[in-house]
Amino acid sequence: MSKPVVLIAEELSPATIDALGPDFDVRQVDGTDRPALLSALADAHAILIRSATKVDAEAIAAAPVLKVVARAGVGLDNVDIKAATAAGVMVVNAPTSNIISAAELTIGHILSLARHIPAAHASLAAGAWKRSSFTGTELFEKTVGIIGLGRIGALIAARLQAFGVSVVAYDPYVTPTRAQQLGVTLLSLDDLLAQSDFITIHMPKTPETTGMIGAAQFARMKPTAYVVNVARGGLIDEEALYTALTTGEIAGAGLDVFTSEPPKPDGTAFPLLSLPNVVVTPHLGASTDEAQEKAGISVARSVKLALEGDLVPDAVNVAGGVIDPFVRPGIALVEQLGQVFSGLATSALTSLDIEVRGELAAYDVSVYRLAALKGIFTKIVSENVSYVNAPLFAEQRGIETRLIVEADSPLYRNITILRGTLSDGTVLEVAGTLAGTRMVPKIVGINGYEIEVPIDKHHILMRYADRPGIVAIYGQKLGEAGINIAGLFVAQPDASGRALSVLTVDQPVPDAILDDTRQAIGADLFRQLEIVEA
Repeated sequence: MSKPVVLIAEELSPATIDALGPDFDVRQVDGTDRPALLSALADAHAILIRSATKVDAEAIAAAPVLKVVARAGVGLDNVDIKAATAAGVMVVNAPTSNIISAAELTIGHILSLARHIPAAHASLAAGAWKRSSFTGTELFEKTVGIIGLGRIGALIAARLQAFGVSVVAYDPYVTPTRAQQLGVTLLSLDDLLAQSDFITIHMPKTPETTGMIGAAQFARMKPTAYVVNVARGGLIDEEALYTALTTGEIAGAGLDVFTSEPPKPDGTAFPLLSLPNVVVTPHLGASTDEAQEKAGISVARSVKLALEGDLVPDAVNVAGGVIDPFVRPGIALVEQLGQVFSGLATSALTSLDIEVRGELAAYDVSVYRLAALKGIFTKIVSENVSYVNAPLFAEQRGIETRLIVEADSPLYRNITILRGTLSDGTVLEVAGTLAGTRMVPKIVGINGYEIEVPIDKHHILMRYADRPGIVAIYGQKLGEAGINIAGLFVAQPDASGRALSVLTVDQPVPDAILDDTRQAIGADLFRQLEIVEA
């Protein structure tokens, strides 16, 4: 029997090849040579890439026996995950390979800003000796604010302790206990901005976080403050940053990532490159020998697992491996329920029950625990979330999890319920099922309300005192804003007389319209839920 073909499309370390072992036919191709790539994919069972090779729908269509695409790194912008999923091709990456490198680069940017290292180097290299022009500031006894206390944020906090700084953080999903373990004080975002001398952001890029540091936030910062972004381009409003830097509203910025990469002459980031109070690097967060080595070995192991039919923890689109076909369709549902859960949470999660009821009780559904955590953390942490690191995120935050399996399910053939306790003492519950022969994923319960909502990309959830005319009010508000309501689902009022409505809309709704609608109906709960494909 011939060996499975593994295609290496970019330069990877010898250790990556060694990690594959002797059981595969390893071939090389230049992934940037499109005709050669498409030809080589014809009999490839797996392909290992970095950032230069584009595995799009055309490439996947040219690979009839392809089982797995492995990106030796974190980002997956060059892989068409939707097309891969539709073709039954697993996509894996190396979600933890660069966290130390990214944390160390952040510290490098902070030090470079504090001591004007790049500008001083450029001046001296040009023949000048201007010591007085580059008087800097010590980190000692300063306050450093970390926005997003995930794995990278936690590593930065640990490294900063040696400088004798006060570390504060904003992360609504981290408990005070976890922050205390890290030696960090939790603050509101506004308080962090006002108190910090250096601010570094480590959030995922979502519709909610895009541009989260803009003109209003810069206005709250000290004029001596510095801001650093090595996480995702677009988290900082680049036009607002340029204004803040050129007007003296803040002292400087360190940037490794940009909205458009590389920055284009007609883009918002380009004017920032010429400012004397800006330190820039060309997206070097993962650019260390160690990170590249870890990434290559990690994905080689994932390819080996995938082609041998085992569970692949780092799969981003399917769980892979030895999962019963009856269980597998529910994985995406549970991930989406996790996203709904995190979208409704008002404070940090402290414990979570994943309750599976119905015919699924006869099967191994342990992957549902991983799927629930993956969904919950997808929009909470800046790192890519997978089945292997989601439990680590929970452990780091002190979140206790239980998987409860019961055969009894009076209303549905199968139902999965996520029930969590938050740090403010409230209990949040979201339930879902796969409905009909087409197995449509539906939300069927939210905090005791019975409601059936097919899960889509954009939802608005609202709770309000039930009275005539409410539907007309929010329908008019959204209609006047040009927002189409594709679906409207209303649950019966609870004992307090409050009703719950969930809308499916065609596009994200601007915050101003959401606020106006919330006030118009007097809602005590109002959330926009953005669901990414699992």
